[in-house]
Amino acid sequence: MSVEIADREAAILELTEIRAREPRRIAEAWTARRRRELLGEDGRLLLVAADHPARGALGVRGDATAMASRTDLLIRLRTALSRPGVDGVLGTPDILDDLLLLGALEGKVAIGSMNRGGLQGASFELDDRFTAYRAEDVAACGLEGGKMLTRICLDDPGSAATLQASAEAISALAGLGVMAMVEPFLSVRREGRVVNLLDPDSTITSVAIASALGATSAHTWLKLPVVDDLPRVMDSTTLPTLLLGGDPQGEPDDTYASWGRALELPAVRGLVVGRALLYPPGGDVAAAVDIAAELVHGASR
Repeated sequence: MSVEIADREAAILELTEIRAREPRRIAEAWTARRRRELLGEDGRLLLVAADHPARGALGVRGDATAMASRTDLLIRLRTALSRPGVDGVLGTPDILDDLLLLGALEGKVAIGSMNRGGLQGASFELDDRFTAYRAEDVAACGLEGGKMLTRICLDDPGSAATLQASAEAISALAGLGVMAMVEPFLSVRREGRVVNLLDPDSTITSVAIASALGATSAHTWLKLPVVDDLPRVMDSTTLPTLLLGGDPQGEPDDTYASWGRALELPAVRGLVVGRALLYPPGGDVAAAVDIAAELVHGASR
């Protein structure tokens, strides 16, 4: 084990002691955190996503428990956030509080993940309850935005509650002047599993529905998958859009090439990538992150 990793593990082990004896330090640290503008000079963002565990989604490719170790996850996140061109992170309160105490959020964009109640594999998976940040919490912590997963299944009544809750969250965030990041999908149940439809027409339909949620769209951004015929998909909205990296199953070079082509579209403002960067084939987080940063920011890094 390298000295650097050993030092990081020691710092992470101190988190439990802080939480047990000095929980007030979390609120104090949010107040004192050095913030930045949402967008830099080039108008693009590269965010690392780390909100999967809260839905019980711990798998990466063929490893069902890849994200089970919080120490390992935090080490990977700190590595990613330390690389040039990484603008910030998307996470739930537990992860963002840890990163905050570790000093990893200084000068970074922090987006709070809001609805994690649609647990992976649950009978109620499509009733995506808001179980993490509320709009007022996002603003109180000084986060740069709040993100919501909005899956729409025409055969599942739980989608109605999700749509209503998403609309209310968008309105509340906008009222506080904070970005609302909406991640919409048309979804179906197949053999008991929720499957997101990733064809262009389904994606366009989800965009049309999500774009109209809330009392205003002034602060609404979209988070969309990289799908076929992406130019036609992007022509369906004027909202600024970040593309999600997902959990690619193919060769990394093919994934990077698809991201590069997508980033050439004018409405695409960057990437939100989690597992593909934090758990890349071969395990070199820094190298994977550097490739993504070059794709997003290029010469402006």
